[in-house]
Amino acid sequence: MAVSVREVAAAAGVSVGTVSNVLNRPDKVAEGTVQRVRDAIDELGFVRNDAARQLRAGRSRSIGLIVLDAGNPFFADVARGAEARADEDRLSVLLGNSDEDAARENGYLDLFREQRVNGVLITPASDDVAGIQRLADSGTPVVLVDHEIPGSGFCSVSVDDVEGGYLATRHLLEIGRRRIAFLAGPGSIAQVANRLEGARRAVAEEPDAELEVIEVPALTVLHGREAGESIVARAAAERPDAVFAANDLLAVGLMQALTILGSVRVPEEIALIGYDDIDFASATVVPLTSIRQPARLIGHTAVDLLLRSIDDPEGDYERNVRFRPELVVRASTAG
Repeated sequence: MAVSVREVAAAAGVSVGTVSNVLNRPDKVAEGTVQRVRDAIDELGFVRNDAARQLRAGRSRSIGLIVLDAGNPFFADVARGAEARADEDRLSVLLGNSDEDAARENGYLDLFREQRVNGVLITPASDDVAGIQRLADSGTPVVLVDHEIPGSGFCSVSVDDVEGGYLATRHLLEIGRRRIAFLAGPGSIAQVANRLEGARRAVAEEPDAELEVIEVPALTVLHGREAGESIVARAAAERPDAVFAANDLLAVGLMQALTILGSVRVPEEIALIGYDDIDFASATVVPLTSIRQPARLIGHTAVDLLLRSIDDPEGDYERNVRFRPELVVRASTAG
């Protein structure tokens, strides 16, 4: 059974208030008394209940982070950046994985509200922000991560995915590819829709180019592999000569199907580009060209913006930070 503050006070021969002062304001207690209380704590094995203390104070020393897919290395790097910045203020980060599911997302929002976290960082599963708005209305600050919803009033840290989609497709066009496929995940994910918009803008600049959209249920290696198998099954003349995958996990699965299962040469027969530039991108069987996002910087900046909004809600600072993506060319398009 846990040792109580009252038991420590009795063992040290002091009041409960004195024990509290030793734990929280030791400078207000005589040195001899402090030592006596600390001896009692050591002897009894007392462990302070910080969670209860913080809840009584109305806030915790933690922030919530909800991502679309905790298994995606991109979001793992976002979390690392967030943890690094939170640690500077001695805050912990509680991670929730929505799995691109709105119901799971709302469950985490409710949990974090019950936990009285200092604030929440979230990559929303859709632009339906009713649950996020309820959390904000209850007094919990929110920052959108890797996404911006114009006019919503929420602070955000994102990357220009329309530009990223344009960069990826423009690169494929510049190396002479004209039958381009966009391997897309669920259309409800705004980042995917924005990347497709950028791809369409680039293709529209070339009258002899065409863009095929191949939809898959989720942004995973498995679904990339399945899409690759369907491409391999086509006659060679009916295959695209380039594929832009909505993220690197799809691209990795696609490459497995093309090069291992289908013996399709990358990039000679099909050039391939991904998105996110995760660590695995440079280590694939044919190193993967990708659009780089500054994942750790996104997480770090999101926590920084959250803390600013907590300390100075009406302050004069940028509330919607947007980074530019970067094209990283490797062998999957360069040959």
